[in-house]
Amino acid sequence: MTRIEAAIQEYRAWCLAMNITNLEDLDTAIKAGRGIELINLCEARQERQYAGIANQIYWNRDSHRIVMMSGPSSSGKTSSALRIAQQCRVVGLTPKVIELDNYFVNREDTPKDENGEYDFEALGAMDIDLLGRQLGQLLAGKTVELPKYDFIKGRKVPSGRTMTLEKNDILMMEGIHALNPALTPAIDRSNIFTIYISALTSLPGGEKVHGTTATKRLLRRIVRDNRTRGISPEDTLMRWPSVRAGEEKNIFPFEGNAETVFNSTTLYDIPLLKYYAAPLLESIAESSPVYERAREVIDLLDRVTALKPAEIAAVPPTSIMREFIGGQTL
Repeated sequence: MTRIEAAIQEYRAWCLAMNITNLEDLDTAIKAGRGIELINLCEARQERQYAGIANQIYWNRDSHRIVMMSGPSSSGKTSSALRIAQQCRVVGLTPKVIELDNYFVNREDTPKDENGEYDFEALGAMDIDLLGRQLGQLLAGKTVELPKYDFIKGRKVPSGRTMTLEKNDILMMEGIHALNPALTPAIDRSNIFTIYISALTSLPGGEKVHGTTATKRLLRRIVRDNRTRGISPEDTLMRWPSVRAGEEKNIFPFEGNAETVFNSTTLYDIPLLKYYAAPLLESIAESSPVYERAREVIDLLDRVTALKPAEIAAVPPTSIMREFIGGQTL
Protein backbone atom coordinates (compact mmCIF):
# COMPACT_ATOMS: atom_id res chain seq x y z
CA MET A 1 0.00 0.00 0.00
CA THR A 2 1.34 3.41 -0.97
CA ARG A 3 1.40 6.34 1.44
CA ILE A 4 -1.37 8.02 -0.53
CA GLU A 5 -3.54 4.90 -0.40
CA ALA A 6 -2.89 4.68 3.34
CA ALA A 7 -3.92 8.33 3.77
CA ILE A 8 -7.18 7.72 1.91
CA GLN A 9 -7.87 4.58 3.93
CA GLU A 10 -7.21 6.44 7.17
CA TYR A 11 -9.61 9.19 6.13
CA ARG A 12 -12.35 6.73 5.29
CA ALA A 13 -11.91 5.01 8.64
CA TRP A 14 -12.15 8.35 10.42
CA CYS A 15 -15.31 9.29 8.51
CA LEU A 16 -16.81 5.95 9.49
CA ALA A 17 -16.03 6.75 13.12
CA MET A 18 -17.89 10.05 12.62
CA ASN A 19 -20.87 8.06 11.24
CA ILE A 20 -20.54 9.77 7.86
CA THR A 21 -19.83 7.50 4.90
CA ASN A 22 -21.49 9.36 2.01
CA LEU A 23 -23.11 12.63 1.02
CA GLU A 24 -26.49 11.53 2.32
CA ASP A 25 -25.00 11.01 5.80
CA LEU A 26 -23.26 14.37 5.57
CA ASP A 27 -26.44 16.16 4.55
CA THR A 28 -28.32 14.51 7.41
CA ALA A 29 -25.69 15.74 9.85
CA ILE A 30 -25.82 19.30 8.51
CA LYS A 31 -29.62 19.38 8.66
CA ALA A 32 -29.45 18.07 12.23
CA GLY A 33 -27.43 21.13 13.23
CA ARG A 34 -24.05 19.36 13.46
CA GLY A 35 -22.25 21.82 11.16
CA ILE A 36 -20.17 23.53 13.83
CA GLU A 37 -19.44 20.19 15.50
CA LEU A 38 -18.06 18.84 12.20
CA ILE A 39 -15.98 21.98 11.67
CA ASN A 40 -14.41 21.64 15.12
CA LEU A 41 -13.71 17.92 14.71
CA CYS A 42 -12.17 18.35 11.26
CA GLU A 43 -9.95 21.20 12.42
CA ALA A 44 -8.80 19.21 15.45
CA ARG A 45 -7.97 16.26 13.20
CA GLN A 46 -5.93 18.44 10.86
CA GLU A 47 -4.08 20.02 13.77
CA ARG A 48 -2.99 16.53 14.83
CA GLN A 49 -1.74 15.90 11.30
CA TYR A 50 0.26 19.13 11.24
CA ALA A 51 1.80 18.30 14.61
CA GLY A 52 2.62 14.77 13.48
CA ILE A 53 4.46 16.02 10.41
CA ALA A 54 6.34 18.60 12.48
CA ASN A 55 7.40 15.81 14.83
CA GLN A 56 8.77 13.82 11.88
CA ILE A 57 10.71 16.87 10.72
CA TYR A 58 12.07 17.36 14.25
CA TRP A 59 13.15 13.73 14.61
CA ASN A 60 15.01 13.96 11.28
CA ARG A 61 16.33 17.48 11.78
CA ASP A 62 20.02 16.53 11.78
CA SER A 63 19.93 14.69 8.46
CA HIS A 64 16.99 16.34 6.68
CA ARG A 65 17.71 20.07 6.75
CA ILE A 66 15.49 20.72 3.72
CA VAL A 67 11.71 20.23 3.62
CA MET A 68 10.11 20.19 0.17
CA MET A 69 6.35 20.18 -0.39
CA SER A 70 4.23 19.72 -3.48
CA GLY A 71 0.68 18.89 -4.52
CA PRO A 72 -1.94 19.68 -7.15
CA SER A 73 -3.82 22.95 -7.59
CA SER A 74 -6.02 24.17 -4.73
CA SER A 75 -4.86 21.51 -2.31
CA GLY A 76 -4.18 24.16 0.29
CA LYS A 77 -0.40 23.94 -0.05
CA THR A 78 0.20 27.51 1.10
CA SER A 79 -1.87 27.15 4.26
CA SER A 80 -0.48 23.68 4.97
CA ALA A 81 3.09 24.91 4.64
CA LEU A 82 2.38 27.77 7.04
CA ARG A 83 0.69 25.50 9.58
CA ILE A 84 3.50 22.92 9.40
CA ALA A 85 6.02 25.73 9.86
CA GLN A 86 4.01 26.92 12.86
CA GLN A 87 4.12 23.47 14.44
CA CYS A 88 7.85 23.27 13.74
CA ARG A 89 8.31 26.42 15.81
CA VAL A 90 6.37 24.79 18.64
CA VAL A 91 8.98 22.00 18.84
CA GLY A 92 11.90 24.45 18.76
CA LEU A 93 12.78 24.55 15.06
CA THR A 94 13.15 27.74 13.03
CA PRO A 95 11.70 27.42 9.51
CA LYS A 96 13.29 29.49 6.78
CA VAL A 97 11.60 29.75 3.41
CA ILE A 98 13.04 29.74 -0.09
CA GLU A 99 10.50 30.76 -2.74
CA LEU A 100 11.09 28.63 -5.81
CA ASP A 101 9.37 31.25 -7.99
CA ASN A 102 12.54 33.32 -7.64
CA TYR A 103 14.57 30.61 -9.39
CA PHE A 104 13.11 30.92 -12.87
CA VAL A 105 15.55 31.21 -15.76
CA ASN A 106 15.55 34.45 -17.73
CA ARG A 107 12.48 34.81 -19.94
CA GLU A 108 14.35 34.23 -23.19
CA ASP A 109 15.73 30.95 -21.84
CA THR A 110 12.30 29.62 -20.86
CA PRO A 111 11.21 26.54 -22.86
CA LYS A 112 8.13 26.79 -25.07
CA ASP A 113 5.16 24.49 -25.37
CA GLU A 114 3.68 22.93 -28.50
CA ASN A 115 1.88 26.21 -29.26
CA GLY A 116 5.08 28.25 -29.13
CA GLU A 117 4.12 29.85 -25.82
CA TYR A 118 6.49 30.07 -22.86
CA ASP A 119 5.96 27.04 -20.62
CA PHE A 120 6.54 28.40 -17.13
CA GLU A 121 5.48 25.09 -15.55
CA ALA A 122 8.18 23.09 -17.32
CA LEU A 123 11.12 21.93 -15.22
CA GLY A 124 13.38 23.63 -17.75
CA ALA A 125 11.93 26.98 -16.67
CA MET A 126 13.77 26.57 -13.36
CA ASP A 127 17.41 27.61 -12.82
CA ILE A 128 18.40 24.22 -11.45
CA ASP A 129 22.11 25.01 -11.37
CA LEU A 130 21.70 28.13 -9.22
CA LEU A 131 19.24 26.43 -6.89
CA GLY A 132 21.52 23.42 -6.42
CA ARG A 133 24.56 25.56 -5.85
CA GLN A 134 22.87 27.72 -3.22
CA LEU A 135 21.30 24.76 -1.42
CA GLY A 136 24.72 23.10 -1.26
CA GLN A 137 26.25 26.27 0.17
CA LEU A 138 23.50 26.58 2.77
CA LEU A 139 23.92 22.97 3.87
CA ALA A 140 27.65 23.67 4.20
CA GLY A 141 26.94 26.52 6.61
CA LYS A 142 27.68 29.30 4.15
CA THR A 143 25.73 32.51 3.59
CA VAL A 144 24.06 33.09 0.21
CA GLU A 145 22.26 36.01 -1.37
CA LEU A 146 18.88 34.76 -2.50
CA PRO A 147 17.71 35.80 -5.96
CA LYS A 148 14.57 37.79 -6.71
CA TYR A 149 12.76 37.26 -9.98
CA ASP A 150 11.36 40.34 -11.68
CA PHE A 151 8.32 39.03 -13.55
CA ILE A 152 7.96 42.28 -15.50
CA LYS A 153 11.53 42.23 -16.80
CA GLY A 154 11.58 38.45 -17.01
CA ARG A 155 14.89 38.00 -15.24
CA LYS A 156 16.54 37.65 -11.82
CA VAL A 157 17.64 40.81 -10.05
CA PRO A 158 19.64 41.34 -6.83
CA SER A 159 17.46 40.99 -3.74
CA GLY A 160 19.85 42.07 -1.01
CA ARG A 161 18.39 39.24 1.07
CA THR A 162 20.88 36.80 2.54
CA MET A 163 20.35 33.51 4.30
CA THR A 164 22.38 31.21 6.52
CA LEU A 165 21.22 27.95 8.05
CA GLU A 166 21.88 28.08 11.78
CA LYS A 167 21.44 25.26 14.27
CA ASN A 168 17.78 24.19 14.48
CA ASP A 169 17.00 26.01 11.22
CA ILE A 170 14.94 24.07 8.69
CA LEU A 171 14.78 25.16 5.05
CA MET A 172 11.26 24.92 3.58
CA MET A 173 10.30 25.03 -0.10
CA GLU A 174 6.99 24.49 -1.89
CA GLY A 175 6.35 24.16 -5.61
CA ILE A 176 5.04 21.97 -8.41
CA HIS A 177 8.44 20.32 -8.99
CA ALA A 178 9.40 19.95 -5.33
CA LEU A 179 9.06 16.13 -5.35
CA ASN A 180 10.91 15.70 -8.64
CA PRO A 181 14.51 14.65 -7.94
CA ALA A 182 15.55 16.37 -11.18
CA LEU A 183 14.93 19.73 -9.50
CA THR A 184 17.80 19.16 -7.07
CA PRO A 185 20.19 16.69 -8.77
CA ALA A 186 23.20 18.13 -6.93
CA ILE A 187 21.68 17.54 -3.48
CA ASP A 188 21.77 14.19 -1.71
CA ARG A 189 18.14 13.13 -1.28
CA SER A 190 18.94 12.04 2.28
CA ASN A 191 19.08 15.76 3.10
CA ILE A 192 15.50 16.33 1.94
CA PHE A 193 12.24 15.57 3.75
CA THR A 194 9.37 15.43 1.26
CA ILE A 195 5.65 16.08 1.81
CA TYR A 196 2.77 15.53 -0.59
CA ILE A 197 -0.32 17.69 0.03
CA SER A 198 -3.70 17.02 -1.55
CA ALA A 199 -7.43 16.88 -0.81
CA LEU A 200 -7.57 13.08 -0.87
CA THR A 201 -11.17 12.06 -0.52
CA SER A 202 -13.78 9.82 -2.06
CA LEU A 203 -16.24 8.47 0.44
CA PRO A 204 -17.90 5.23 -0.65
CA GLY A 205 -21.52 4.48 -0.04
CA GLY A 206 -24.28 3.49 -2.43
CA GLU A 207 -25.13 5.88 -5.23
CA LYS A 208 -24.26 8.96 -3.26
CA VAL A 209 -20.57 9.59 -2.86
CA HIS A 210 -18.45 12.45 -1.71
CA GLY A 211 -17.02 14.67 -4.44
CA THR A 212 -13.98 13.40 -6.24
CA THR A 213 -10.63 14.88 -5.31
CA ALA A 214 -10.44 16.89 -8.54
CA THR A 215 -13.96 18.31 -8.25
CA LYS A 216 -13.39 19.37 -4.67
CA ARG A 217 -10.20 21.17 -5.69
CA LEU A 218 -12.02 22.75 -8.63
CA LEU A 219 -14.64 24.17 -6.27
CA ARG A 220 -11.94 25.58 -4.03
CA ARG A 221 -10.29 27.24 -7.02
CA ILE A 222 -13.54 28.70 -8.34
CA VAL A 223 -14.25 30.36 -4.99
CA ARG A 224 -10.68 31.54 -4.33
CA ASP A 225 -9.92 32.89 -7.81
CA ASN A 226 -13.20 34.75 -8.02
CA ARG A 227 -12.62 36.31 -4.60
CA THR A 228 -8.94 37.19 -4.91
CA ARG A 229 -8.40 37.67 -8.65
CA GLY A 230 -11.81 38.49 -10.04
CA ILE A 231 -11.70 35.45 -12.32
CA SER A 232 -15.13 34.29 -13.39
CA PRO A 233 -16.22 30.70 -12.69
CA GLU A 234 -16.56 30.24 -16.44
CA ASP A 235 -12.92 31.16 -17.00
CA THR A 236 -11.83 28.85 -14.18
CA LEU A 237 -13.74 25.95 -15.72
CA MET A 238 -12.26 26.67 -19.15
CA ARG A 239 -8.72 26.70 -17.73
CA TRP A 240 -9.22 23.59 -15.60
CA PRO A 241 -8.32 20.99 -18.30
CA SER A 242 -4.97 22.75 -18.80
CA VAL A 243 -4.39 22.79 -15.03
CA ARG A 244 -5.16 19.09 -14.86
CA ALA A 245 -2.82 18.34 -17.76
CA GLY A 246 -0.01 20.15 -15.94
CA GLU A 247 -0.66 18.10 -12.81
CA GLU A 248 -0.56 14.87 -14.78
CA LYS A 249 2.78 15.89 -16.25
CA ASN A 250 4.59 17.63 -13.42
CA ILE A 251 3.10 16.50 -10.10
CA PHE A 252 1.36 13.12 -10.09
CA PRO A 253 4.33 11.15 -11.52
CA PHE A 254 6.38 12.12 -8.45
CA GLU A 255 3.79 11.88 -5.66
CA GLY A 256 5.21 8.50 -4.64
CA ASN A 257 8.49 10.20 -3.67
CA ALA A 258 6.86 11.81 -0.64
CA GLU A 259 7.97 10.57 2.76
CA THR A 260 4.69 11.69 4.27
CA VAL A 261 1.26 12.72 3.00
CA PHE A 262 -0.97 15.48 4.33
CA ASN A 263 -4.64 15.06 3.45
CA SER A 264 -6.10 18.56 3.28
CA THR A 265 -9.71 17.50 2.85
CA THR A 266 -12.40 18.20 5.43
CA LEU A 267 -15.84 16.70 5.88
CA TYR A 268 -17.48 20.09 5.83
CA ASP A 269 -15.87 21.59 2.74
CA ILE A 270 -18.59 20.69 0.21
CA PRO A 271 -21.38 22.30 2.33
CA LEU A 272 -19.07 25.26 2.96
CA LEU A 273 -18.08 25.73 -0.68
CA LYS A 274 -21.68 25.38 -1.82
CA TYR A 275 -22.53 28.62 -0.01
CA TYR A 276 -20.01 30.49 -2.19
CA ALA A 277 -19.77 28.45 -5.38
CA ALA A 278 -23.40 27.65 -6.17
CA PRO A 279 -24.40 31.25 -7.07
CA LEU A 280 -21.25 31.61 -9.18
CA LEU A 281 -21.92 28.43 -11.12
CA GLU A 282 -25.59 29.24 -11.60
CA SER A 283 -24.52 32.45 -13.36
CA ILE A 284 -22.94 30.52 -16.25
CA ALA A 285 -25.13 30.84 -19.33
CA GLU A 286 -26.48 27.82 -21.20
CA SER A 287 -24.61 29.05 -24.27
CA SER A 288 -21.25 28.70 -22.50
CA PRO A 289 -18.90 25.93 -23.68
CA VAL A 290 -18.51 24.85 -20.03
CA TYR A 291 -22.22 24.91 -19.18
CA GLU A 292 -22.51 21.12 -19.01
CA ARG A 293 -19.48 20.87 -16.71
CA ALA A 294 -20.96 23.58 -14.51
CA ARG A 295 -24.21 21.62 -14.26
CA GLU A 296 -22.29 18.49 -13.23
CA VAL A 297 -20.71 20.39 -10.35
CA ILE A 298 -24.06 21.97 -9.41
CA ASP A 299 -25.60 18.48 -9.33
CA LEU A 300 -22.98 17.49 -6.77
CA LEU A 301 -23.69 20.58 -4.66
CA ASP A 302 -27.43 19.93 -4.84
CA ARG A 303 -26.90 16.78 -2.77
CA VAL A 304 -25.95 18.71 0.35
CA THR A 305 -27.29 21.60 2.38
CA ALA A 306 -25.08 24.69 2.42
CA LEU A 307 -23.66 25.82 5.73
CA LYS A 308 -25.31 28.86 7.25
CA PRO A 309 -23.35 32.11 7.81
CA ALA A 310 -23.34 31.47 11.57
CA GLU A 311 -21.77 28.07 10.97
CA ILE A 312 -19.24 29.47 8.49
CA ALA A 313 -18.21 31.98 11.14
CA ALA A 314 -17.03 29.02 13.23
CA VAL A 315 -14.34 28.14 10.67
CA PRO A 316 -11.10 29.19 12.45
CA PRO A 317 -9.00 31.98 10.90
CA THR A 318 -6.10 29.51 10.66
CA SER A 319 -8.15 26.91 8.79
CA ILE A 320 -7.00 25.66 5.42
CA MET A 321 -10.46 26.52 4.09
CA ARG A 322 -9.88 30.19 4.89
CA GLU A 323 -7.30 30.17 2.08
CA PHE A 324 -10.27 29.87 -0.27
CA ILE A 325 -13.16 31.70 1.38
CA GLY A 326 -11.11 34.47 3.00
CA GLY A 327 -10.54 35.61 6.58
CA GLN A 328 -7.26 33.78 7.14
CA THR A 329 -4.78 35.10 9.72
CA LEU A 330 -1.77 32.90 8.98
